Amino acid sequence: MERMSLSEKIGQMTQIDRSRATTDVMSNYCIGNQPKPGDRTPHNFSSRKWIMTINKLQEAALATRLGIPMLYAIDAVHGHNYAYRSTIFPHNVGLGATRLVGDEKDPQLVKRIGAATALEARATGVRYVFSPTIAVCRDPRWGRCYESYSEDPALVKLMTETMIAGLEGDIPPNYSIKGVPFVETGQTKVAACAKHFVGDGGTSGGVDRGNAEMPWKELATVHLPPYSTAILKGVASVMLSYSSWNGQKMHANRRLVTGLLKTRLKFRGFVISDFDGIDKIKDANYSYSVEAGISAGIDMVMTPYEFRKFIRTLTYQVEKGIIPMTRIDDAVARILRVKFTMGLFENPYADVEMGSQLGSEEHRELAREAVRKSLVLLKNDDTGRRGPSLPLPKYGAKILVAGTHANNLGYQCGGWTMQWQGQSGNNITQGI
Repeated sequence: MERMSLSEKIGQMTQIDRSRATTDVMSNYCIGNQPKPGDRTPHNFSSRKWIMTINKLQEAALATRLGIPMLYAIDAVHGHNYAYRSTIFPHNVGLGATRLVGDEKDPQLVKRIGAATALEARATGVRYVFSPTIAVCRDPRWGRCYESYSEDPALVKLMTETMIAGLEGDIPPNYSIKGVPFVETGQTKVAACAKHFVGDGGTSGGVDRGNAEMPWKELATVHLPPYSTAILKGVASVMLSYSSWNGQKMHANRRLVTGLLKTRLKFRGFVISDFDGIDKIKDANYSYSVEAGISAGIDMVMTPYEFRKFIRTLTYQVEKGIIPMTRIDDAVARILRVKFTMGLFENPYADVEMGSQLGSEEHRELAREAVRKSLVLLKNDDTGRRGPSLPLPKYGAKILVAGTHANNLGYQCGGWTMQWQGQSGNNITQGI
């Protein structure tokens, strides 16, 4: 860091859209990170095409003065769900419903799904995933309830622990300092991201990006515990929520981001904004939004399109002393810590030999197992002449599957499948 200029540091704090990432942009702005957003999916990209695209961007990053590698990220919410032909797993609400006997959970299933997701991400050159979502959904009117494992924080903690272990690897028992990120080096694991900090599943009326109106005790006992677990398991990053707590935007809440997450919980990874999240702090005042967000403790800013405006604004604020250099140094140190931990400096390029992992039959069989274990029977009363619905007769009657989702792969896969809200159709990806 002593060798880095201000522009190089701010470049590491900036995450831009792939469509804006030309060689000149990577070189001139020292961009350190890129997300794959859900509204411009590279349909039908083979694993080789993914790898060639990401490696070309990596070449541009490594050609800068200090050669700091770029970190490519993607939303892998239920499998590597933006890659054509990838394995699509049940959403978190289904995984939370898995049972073996009675109330006994099957967390190892979730760990195996995390490991398979990591392998398929690495098969396309992706090293960082925006997963898992560890919201505790308390109102089923929330449109993103399917991304939550459960309304029970104890179950969400259990699933959080095992999913992170699957994605990043098992943290060694003698791992030195609490809160330091851990990502197993090699070809099989990815950096994970716990999201969305905090209370996104508890907004009033279930309004998405709404206001979580609740006392501190409820926030601390219901919505916070999964984050404590994620930190203990070495999660690399935490993404902030668009939502507010008692009227204050989470992206500008210094008390919770710096005071609680970084100081009290001793989180040593980096905090990332949501997609254009810093812009939504105060719509009419961008300069204020940047100052409030960075001062609150955001380390990496997802500013996919207006990155020049962000870089220009933050540079001015640091040069004028509005934001101290110590805040910038803290952000960059956290980002570099993760890049070093995951071995990105030693092995920055993707391996084309990993391509066979994408949509492998082994992973598809794991998805089938997850579906079987996540099915929930709501009612089986013996109210008709034919008796209860289950067990089904081995021979005999046909079964009618009806409705708009009956023969629609896209609808059955749901949201976060090739597009962030999902889409209709039987040709969106490869499946039955």
